[in-house]
Amino acid sequence: MHLVLENGTTFYGKSFGYEEPRAGEVVFSTAMVGYPESLTDPSYSGQILTVTYPLVGNYGVPQGITENGLSTFYESEIIHVSGLIISDYSFQYSHWNAQKSLSDWLKENKIPAIYGVDTRELTKIIREYGAMKGKLIFPDKEDVEFVDTDSENHVAKVSCKEVITYGNGKKKVVLVDCGVKHNILRCFLKRDVTLIRVPWDYDFNTLEYDGLFISNGPGNPAYCNVTVENIRKAMTTGKPIFGICMGNQLLSIAGGAKTYKLKYGHRSHNQPVRMAGTNRCFVTSQNHGYAVDNNTLGSDWEPLFINLNDGTNEGIRHKTKPYFSAQFHPEASSGPTDTEFLFDEFLKLID
Repeated sequence: MHLVLENGTTFYGKSFGYEEPRAGEVVFSTAMVGYPESLTDPSYSGQILTVTYPLVGNYGVPQGITENGLSTFYESEIIHVSGLIISDYSFQYSHWNAQKSLSDWLKENKIPAIYGVDTRELTKIIREYGAMKGKLIFPDKEDVEFVDTDSENHVAKVSCKEVITYGNGKKKVVLVDCGVKHNILRCFLKRDVTLIRVPWDYDFNTLEYDGLFISNGPGNPAYCNVTVENIRKAMTTGKPIFGICMGNQLLSIAGGAKTYKLKYGHRSHNQPVRMAGTNRCFVTSQNHGYAVDNNTLGSDWEPLFINLNDGTNEGIRHKTKPYFSAQFHPEASSGPTDTEFLFDEFLKLID
């Protein structure tokens, strides 16, 4: 099989997943571990993921244990990537919690995957020319057309379809599901919160709640105008608001700012950020292709975190009201948990 990029570059390799042609946006992640979490992260919807770490599959795939209605070792119920690209696949796996191989898991979920690719060269191409359309092709299968993932509303695809309530804590938080990772839900539930998870386009302003959370999610935030309008309504109440990843972008747009697409995004476990106005720095887990333009923030808003690699926005906060957000993932899973304290800061605002 082979990978074809929209600029005509072709990489040849061997299949270890489901053998069906697939198209998507080719991106890369430099994370060294955590492929079960990455593959089930809804924020990867529509994307063909390149893993730069050279050996993948050596610890297999964990058991699908469910607790509180949430899968314990995955970030959602299914794999969301359109395809997987790696350098070397380990056909032998060993881990106390492994129940199957990565190859078998991909086949069960009908996800094509290729190994034997020069992922260093592929990553250099994406870094130079930006994330681009690509497709995984099989010689004995019918070809597929390139797809423009930015022309689709991926949030609508991955969001829940009905209101779901978790826990029975003292503080009631509405969670707008734009493609929420399970570990965000876990982070709230272990803090004794009643969590009301609503679809991305649901008018949650009809509900009684103490605080509002806007989740991560895939793709272009421009498709979430309904969500933005609901956030604006919520901002008139003065109740605390916290957003992560897509939530940072949607809160920013609701506050009057603009977003733009990064050349090749931030996808790794080692993105350094600095808290604005301080010398406090954190190593963060990230997965996003869009960013907030700091220059478009209104006079009532200010950057909360700044990326130390490229100076891009990594969070915002309102100067006088209890609204803030982070572009990175404080819940990690996988990755460093240095900034999980942001959940506590949000819940303190509710007090």
